Amino acid sequence: MTPQPHIGQRIHAQFEELSAQEKRVAGFILDHFDDLAVYSAADLSRLTGVSKSTVSRLFKRLGFASFQAVRAHARELRSLGVPLVTDARAVGNDGERFRRHAQRELDNLSRCFADIAPQDFAEIIDFLDVARRIVVVGFRNSYPLAMHCRQQLIQAREQVSLAPEPNQSLAEELAGLTCNDMVIVFGFRRRPSIFDAMMKALDTMPCRVLLVADPSAKKYGKGIDWHLECPLDSVSAFDSYASAMSLVCLLANGLLHLRLTVGRHRIDTVSDLYQRLEELSI
Repeated sequence: MTPQPHIGQRIHAQFEELSAQEKRVAGFILDHFDDLAVYSAADLSRLTGVSKSTVSRLFKRLGFASFQAVRAHARELRSLGVPLVTDARAVGNDGERFRRHAQRELDNLSRCFADIAPQDFAEIIDFLDVARRIVVVGFRNSYPLAMHCRQQLIQAREQVSLAPEPNQSLAEELAGLTCNDMVIVFGFRRRPSIFDAMMKALDTMPCRVLLVADPSAKKYGKGIDWHLECPLDSVSAFDSYASAMSLVCLLANGLLHLRLTVGRHRIDTVSDLYQRLEELSI
């Protein structure tokens, strides 16, 4: 389904047809798009020096019945991952801002780990241990998470690869995977169009699949082996990936403790090579 144009796109499409006063409001919205939901209709009227009726008329021209519909639109965009401030208390420099941010992070972590069934987690760790090969996949914002996961896992075991590599395709990395292999997919919101096709392809392949994603990826959780959900909620415009990073830490530590002797030997071997190759400064 093709998404409906957001308010910024609608303004750009109709800008030349707007009256001079409507353009003032439209220009202000475009300049303050990231925190649109923080303002009220009265704020827009006051800050742009136009009447409230002009503000209402502009919103109706853009396809919104009221300013409340605009705010609902902004919240929907935020839920899809568009960087927008939806809470006025997220801005400012007082200590309360830091307290609320910290509390939201703790809430995300609590929700993430409370939803993981111990039996499912044990199965994931067991297969991380015995898998012939592990492929870790991530696109866009999920790519750094996938890269970090691969870096952590490869400390404790061999045959862990990252896909897609920069300027490379995905097919070569997934072709030939067997029931003895595992794919870890990081699928956080604002996923590229190839994500759907990839998940459908994985559903037909014999490899085991772990999906780590935010709640918007629920539909992809059907038909795969494991699905771990990480909330991204933030008090400000940008998503927080703290729960996902913490989950990666938990997975890597679970694997290491399961194969402690072999894993420690590999860590020592890697550390020795660090020194011989002079790759690290400390």
